[in-house]
Amino acid sequence: MKDKVKRTVSDFNSELKLKGFRAFQIEQDTNETRTYSRKEFYKICLTTGKSKIHYSDKTFEQEGTILFFGNPHIPYSWETISSTYAGYTILFSEEFFKNSERSESLQQSSFFKIGGTPVLKITEEQRDFLNTLFQKMIAEQESDYLYKDELIRNYISLIIHESLKLEPAENMDQNQNAASRLTSVFLELLERQFPIETTDHPLQLKSAQEFAKSLNVHVNYLNRSVKEITGKSTTSHITERILTEAKALLQHTDWNISEIAFALGFDYPTYFNNFFKKQTGTNPKAFRSAEV
Repeated sequence: MKDKVKRTVSDFNSELKLKGFRAFQIEQDTNETRTYSRKEFYKICLTTGKSKIHYSDKTFEQEGTILFFGNPHIPYSWETISSTYAGYTILFSEEFFKNSERSESLQQSSFFKIGGTPVLKITEEQRDFLNTLFQKMIAEQESDYLYKDELIRNYISLIIHESLKLEPAENMDQNQNAASRLTSVFLELLERQFPIETTDHPLQLKSAQEFAKSLNVHVNYLNRSVKEITGKSTTSHITERILTEAKALLQHTDWNISEIAFALGFDYPTYFNNFFKKQTGTNPKAFRSAEV
């Protein structure tokens, strides 16, 4: 894409798309644990130190050892406060874990759901046990064992099930009500799909129903929440953002109309033409010509 600034993407994204899994020790590469501008993977992190975690509209300040669960559908950021910080991190794609019959535990776990608690306080005894699991996964990813992926998935399942036994951390700062929280996550998830940088991967979430499914909520609840907080419908937000991107692609790329239609998730160019004309009063070709 020309004349368009690319959004920063974690270096792990390309590797995870190929292999689906990565484990590492934090103290060996501290910068890798702090910022992921586009999170296309799940993250489980065992850390000891002082930090502040912003998860959706919640903020958690911790000192000591915690277990953190990051969800690719929920925005979060991490501020390291202490000068010494140690632990382990695993990153894995949904496709990697879906190959296991145990994948239901990932989707149903409260740690990976909106409104859930992604942070657990860990005791010394619990840390020793979890350290062993993380170390085993680090060792397995470098091994030649034929079934190492299956073994790693078993270790991930064990961490999730052990975590379900623990009490959630208490020090969560609830800044807004549930409707506002859900709306902010929806808007972030919508924005994360843009800018579109290639014609190879069409837009995945294009309707209120698809967003609701991704967010694990009923579509009626999502619609009510978004309308209550923003004054506009879920569909209006989606339509406006797709239209904005369509205009940008027409103005700043040399992709043909069919390629743009496919990239924006339209099955046929005529569907895109009808959508664009309904929203703007003109067709994509005429709009592009007028902008030249």
